[in-house]
Amino acid sequence: MLNITQTNTYREIFQQPKMWIKEYQLISNELSNIKSFISKNFISNEYEIILAGAGTSAFIGNTLSFILPQKGIQCKAAPTTDLITHPKSFFAFDKKIVMVSFARSGNSPESLAAVQIAESMCAEVKHIIITCNKDGELAVNANPENTLLLLLPPETNDLSLAMTSSFTTMLLTCMLIADVNDFEKQLSVIKHMSEDAELALQKYESAIKEIAQREFSRAVFLGSGELKGIAEECHLKLQELTDGKVICMFDSFLGFRHGPKAVINDETLLIYLFSEDEYVQQYEKDLVEQINSNNKVVAQIAVSQRKIEIPNVNFDLEIILQKNNPYNSAYNYIPYVFIGQLLGFFKSLTFGLNPDSPSVSGNISRVVEGVKIYNNYEEVNE
Repeated sequence: MLNITQTNTYREIFQQPKMWIKEYQLISNELSNIKSFISKNFISNEYEIILAGAGTSAFIGNTLSFILPQKGIQCKAAPTTDLITHPKSFFAFDKKIVMVSFARSGNSPESLAAVQIAESMCAEVKHIIITCNKDGELAVNANPENTLLLLLPPETNDLSLAMTSSFTTMLLTCMLIADVNDFEKQLSVIKHMSEDAELALQKYESAIKEIAQREFSRAVFLGSGELKGIAEECHLKLQELTDGKVICMFDSFLGFRHGPKAVINDETLLIYLFSEDEYVQQYEKDLVEQINSNNKVVAQIAVSQRKIEIPNVNFDLEIILQKNNPYNSAYNYIPYVFIGQLLGFFKSLTFGLNPDSPSVSGNISRVVEGVKIYNNYEEVNE
């Protein structure tokens, strides 16, 4: 019989709060090098910042594309899967770019190709490589002359098929780099966030397991702004850990009104990732109230920093993440992802799957396979 606590997936989900503290210390040890690289490469508005990754790693960029501009850092999230098929939409010979690459293994064909294409097409390229694998090709082939290589704790190089601690720790790393000039001030924020996340994982594990055991064939994750990227990651976790037996989608609260809401039926699980911003919450609460006025679903889960009150709405499960944390910070959004991770883990078990390798169909693998890279991007359609 499968001992769930001995699976890589379970261990990698629950190790996350400790990994965040460990990563803070690793960055602290490299702080002078990081500050030196950033001062040389980010002081000019001539450089365009591109956040690149494939799959889950791309969702990191989608999340950061809302967080970094609030810190005065303009950037563009671009999946490597788009960069290699449409390089001329992102790269040009007169462009100077800083390319931030997120990679668990660093062996994805698209990640490697995107770096090579950028180098060949742009006037100047600086790289920040954030990876969990020191032995991956992305790390091994990094050019020290134009690259800041940041290696995460080796434990974050998840052995499971599903990325969990790799996602949150890479996301945290880039946020800390963005706060490099106020780095020391973030320690208390990270400690509080990690402590609250650890408490929440323990407190809500059994309740999430109970929800996962209910019969649903669809799941919808909703989040606004930076939480839309988190919702995107949550939807993938539940879908891939169930080998596609549960079809999932994600959207913003407002975007969901414009057609996608048609997906709701009596076999649907709804998960609301509520913003800390009271202005944003107004729109989110309105949608939830509307949904509850004319829809019957399997269950509704609310994830928030503090208790959410909506007239005539009763949630099947309320996950409140902030217990001792006095800080209102974007870092607090990182733990939201564990709802998708744990739902996926426990739903996988209800289907009799092994969460570490749930793809009975063989359609997905830990590192993507079968991608052929074509190098004639400059010749075609000239």
